[in-house]
Amino acid sequence: INGFGFSFAEMHWPITRPDEPTAHWSFLYTLYLAAVYWVCGVTPLAARLLQAVIAGVLHPWLAYRLGRRIFGPVAGLWAAIITAGYLYFIYYAGALMTETFYIIGILWCLDLALSIGQSETGGSPRHWIMLGLALGITLLLRQVFMLFTPFLFGWLLWQIKPHGARGWRRIVQNVAVCGLVVACLILPWTVRNYLAFGKFVPLNTNSGYAFFWGNHPIYGTSFPGVLPDDGPTYQELIPGELWTLNEAELDSALLQRGIGFVRADPQRYVLLSLSRLREYFKFWPSADSGLFSNIARVGSFGLLLPLLLWGMALCIWRIFWRPMDRSINRSGLLLITLFAAVYTGVHLLTWTLVRYRLPVDTIFVLFAAYALASYAPSSYALASGLRRNGDLAP
Repeated sequence: INGFGFSFAEMHWPITRPDEPTAHWSFLYTLYLAAVYWVCGVTPLAARLLQAVIAGVLHPWLAYRLGRRIFGPVAGLWAAIITAGYLYFIYYAGALMTETFYIIGILWCLDLALSIGQSETGGSPRHWIMLGLALGITLLLRQVFMLFTPFLFGWLLWQIKPHGARGWRRIVQNVAVCGLVVACLILPWTVRNYLAFGKFVPLNTNSGYAFFWGNHPIYGTSFPGVLPDDGPTYQELIPGELWTLNEAELDSALLQRGIGFVRADPQRYVLLSLSRLREYFKFWPSADSGLFSNIARVGSFGLLLPLLLWGMALCIWRIFWRPMDRSINRSGLLLITLFAAVYTGVHLLTWTLVRYRLPVDTIFVLFAAYALASYAPSSYALASGLRRNGDLAP
């Protein structure tokens, strides 16, 4: 707001020096905060309230759309209801972090992909432009989503199944349009980073830090989530000879060090990655967490887990034991399962915290909603109401 760009007035996490450029944080979310502060003054409460209102409307609505596309309208309603009451989502809706907008962006991308994939024509140029916009915005919030985009486009190609030269030409043109929109959103920040650091950095300078810290030998074969207070800090783990590098150079150097850890002891890396399952899927209270964190953990994922497993079991049963049952959109189910698997794998191989699982929780909600839609007595009342409104075929 005061013209200092993307920098800090004092030493800041991770080791960004005062008045030096940074690309560690989401550019888009920073601009959101700056815009709110410019209009309302530096009032974090205003940013929290606006974000909570946006999330309160868009998050359940998108959950409904995905649930309806894959499992039907009753499951869509249950997905919206669960999303609206999920304690983790409620907490992060007002937290000044990228999580909430990022989750909304992911759901938007998946919803548009399903819309394109289910279209007989493979989607109009408008749909592909919207997908490019959704992808660009989501990447500007968290660049880690870039690792899923090849799988997303692979699914689209498999789903559309272009035939002949004309079909392939059409899909290539649409993908090019989508990519052009993404490039228009990303390239300005790539140019900015080159001017700031003298180095090619597509978006953010945080992947190297995460891989280095997440796979440091200090953990052995057991990942604790967060370093204990009685041990070295994250900054102290960074070799002293690297502290003179700028942020982009340091990010690259740390990534190489992290890869070196893996090469030096691949077996330890495998065991360490497997140990992250415990932290990633934690649903029980912990002595290291505060009261509210424990309540949120047990009251959200702890309650969701039985319904999630039930919904997954139903999907497996209907796909393999009732192959003629078409109540499930199987290609859509493949897409959301692919996202959950890829995103989980990325964090098991790098760095894991419970909040990094939240985008996958939005997918888990859909399975839980399917379980409720299939057997919960109240689902019959919902189905009857939808039939009366013409939203559900008899």
